[in-house]
Amino acid sequence: MTVQDETIRTAILTVDDDPGVSRAVARDLRRRYGDRHRIVRAESAAAALDALRQMKLRGELVAVILADYRMPEMSGIEFLERAMDIYPGARRVLLTAYADTGAAIDAINVVDLDHYLLKPWDPPEEKLYPVVDALLDAWLASDHRPVPETKVVGHRWSVRCSEVREFLARNQVPYRWYNSDEPEGQRLLAAAGADGRALPVVITPDGEPLVEPADAELAARVGLATTPAGDFYDLIVIGGGPAGLGAAVYGASEGLRTVLVERLATGGQAGQSSRIENYLGFPDGVSGAQLTDRARRQATKFGAEVLTAREVTGLEVRGSARRVTFADGTSIDAHTVILATGVSYRKLDVPGLDELTGRGVYYGSALTEATACAGQDVYIVGGANSAGQAALYLSRVAKSVTLLVRGPSLEKSMSYYLIKRITDTPNIAVRTCTEVIEAAGEDHLESLTLRDTARGSTETVDAQWLYLFIGAAPLTGWLDGVVVRDAKGFVVTGPDLPSAAERPRGWPLDRMPYYLETSVPGVFVAGDARAESAKRVASAVGEGAMAVMLVHRYLEKP
Repeated sequence: MTVQDETIRTAILTVDDDPGVSRAVARDLRRRYGDRHRIVRAESAAAALDALRQMKLRGELVAVILADYRMPEMSGIEFLERAMDIYPGARRVLLTAYADTGAAIDAINVVDLDHYLLKPWDPPEEKLYPVVDALLDAWLASDHRPVPETKVVGHRWSVRCSEVREFLARNQVPYRWYNSDEPEGQRLLAAAGADGRALPVVITPDGEPLVEPADAELAARVGLATTPAGDFYDLIVIGGGPAGLGAAVYGASEGLRTVLVERLATGGQAGQSSRIENYLGFPDGVSGAQLTDRARRQATKFGAEVLTAREVTGLEVRGSARRVTFADGTSIDAHTVILATGVSYRKLDVPGLDELTGRGVYYGSALTEATACAGQDVYIVGGANSAGQAALYLSRVAKSVTLLVRGPSLEKSMSYYLIKRITDTPNIAVRTCTEVIEAAGEDHLESLTLRDTARGSTETVDAQWLYLFIGAAPLTGWLDGVVVRDAKGFVVTGPDLPSAAERPRGWPLDRMPYYLETSVPGVFVAGDARAESAKRVASAVGEGAMAVMLVHRYLEKP
């Protein structure tokens, strides 16, 4: 990689594995833009990503990224998709040959490609510069200001430190991690007046130190909305997973005063997925974080409020209003409510796991810990799609990944495309009829005891990383006695409510409940929390949209 100079200027980055082409692109860019922009040239996708990360940490701006489509280690589309996570506002250009124009068109959907250029582009005055000029103008017209950086100082094996990092990452809050026992971490602790006994210490962008902050305090200090702007709405959406985000987008876009309330971070379980490959319109897949970020921005664009780190503890009927109460005792009212609370992974009741959760044992993907798995052996418990996606993601960096499956095969619980990819990945092994019966370690996970349920034998293996995806428990305990739920806690709706062709007991209206309506009129449910739902991202988004349609019908005639 070559850099023009050390002056901090807005950068234009170009990456091409052909040195001759790389030099030609940089030469033409430098000739036109070198006096106003820093031209950064890389000859591999890895070097370019490294350069982007370094510029991000230094607070530098990147306006335009040009990437060659055909690179051996990573295609230009894959590179631009990863570059989006670092500089989402940078304008993206794909350099292609005539034979690759189809791929370039596909990239418009995958990475929101701004333009593609055919090689060769001579003369640049006609084919290159007008394109880059337009992209620079568009970038300047957008909000391209750098995002101030949050700093987190903590211990590698602290449970709360892990939770804070995951909270920030899932809420798309840029932060930098410092180990408390390293020099820079110690300097930050000293500057914050902290002795390091209580961790983490979070230093906000304006320099305010927070010691062991709760989620609500942390959210408020790093710029996330936590307080509703009003007291009364047309629609309150509880839960920010795919169903809740879908409901917020459609509700706000159709003129409803809409507020979405999320207890932790938008995206739900889908937001933790490393790659969703069977979602309509994304043939090369999309990460849960990217899909969540786009949906959240879409909802706010239409005027929906999104509240983070607010736990809902109560729901009650107040005449024609529906009141939602928060854990701090405050409340808001609305004409209607959509429950999109989703599910959480069930806890595995095994000796040692509770003590080591957050210290090598994680429920869900915990993607902030993935880089630390490099070159190590990773174990994953679960046989459904979420476990398969995590296995494929972690296999990129881990020495080995072992899927531990209680059943005799993956066929009943995992999609065919995932099974095929797992089979084709050499460092992923699948152990069927296997369960974890014990975890051990001092300050972090060190070993697992496994039982082969078919043979009845046990085995102890060295392990520093265990991820668990073992089924879904609905987050509906706070609704006990309010709406009808089934024996597992999932909310019953619509035609499943009456036992015969009669209205449900206690139902006050002459009409029957709508398809996604609960036993309380004006309260609807969408997504995984609904009894008999499909447990897929696409169906959850669809139910969120359908619930809004039924909200309109209810508002027209309760």
